[in-house]
Amino acid sequence: MHLIADAIVLAVRAHGEHGAVVRALTPVDGVQAGYVRGGRSRRIGPILQPANVIRGEWRARSDEQLPALAVELLRSRATLFASPLPAAAIEWLTVLTAIALPEGQPYPRLHEALTGVLDAIEAAPAARGWAGSVARYELLLLAELGFGLDLDRCVVTEGAGDLAFVSPKSGIAVSRAAAAGYEARLFALPAFLRDGGEADWGDALAALALTGHFLARDILSDRRAEPLVARERLLDRLKRAVA
Repeated sequence: MHLIADAIVLAVRAHGEHGAVVRALTPVDGVQAGYVRGGRSRRIGPILQPANVIRGEWRARSDEQLPALAVELLRSRATLFASPLPAAAIEWLTVLTAIALPEGQPYPRLHEALTGVLDAIEAAPAARGWAGSVARYELLLLAELGFGLDLDRCVVTEGAGDLAFVSPKSGIAVSRAAAAGYEARLFALPAFLRDGGEADWGDALAALALTGHFLARDILSDRRAEPLVARERLLDRLKRAVA
């Protein structure tokens, strides 16, 4: 194996006395893992901060061997970790991506979307401009992994009009009329998830409640549920920002 690609650092795990195993998301080759010699040193460690963009060179003699990875920093987002809210968002997005995606499978749309969310966080650390984008990213990740929600038709009437809720069981939208009397059992469907518009605080939090339910049920269950702690930390800080 020999691969050279730009990538977003997702996760770093100590390996041996000084090294680190790094998982990073490339545009074409998906998540790639590699061993970085001296990955915990003062020189290389800061390069491997999650959300940083690196140029990586992966080398291995066989597909079964963990590749050696040489890294070059292309873009640092380390300064964002000085603020609790951006730091929580980056922690959640990178942990989610690292644990949810299988290695070596191409997810170009997710790479593009993750880049967009991270850029938005960098441009507006206060979260007003990017909280809804986190929910959009989670929605896309669900779809890319085969658990997409159907937000274009009503599960009861099959119509496309006045969709305002989502069934927690089927993941299909429900019209306002069909939901009458059952609203408390359904998730609200913020309009921006369908029309691509802007999200206010209330809509962003409602969207995150929706996507969080399906992430926990379909992807982050059992032994993979631990990263949800990072999501709860993000939600707590977002709610504090709203207050």
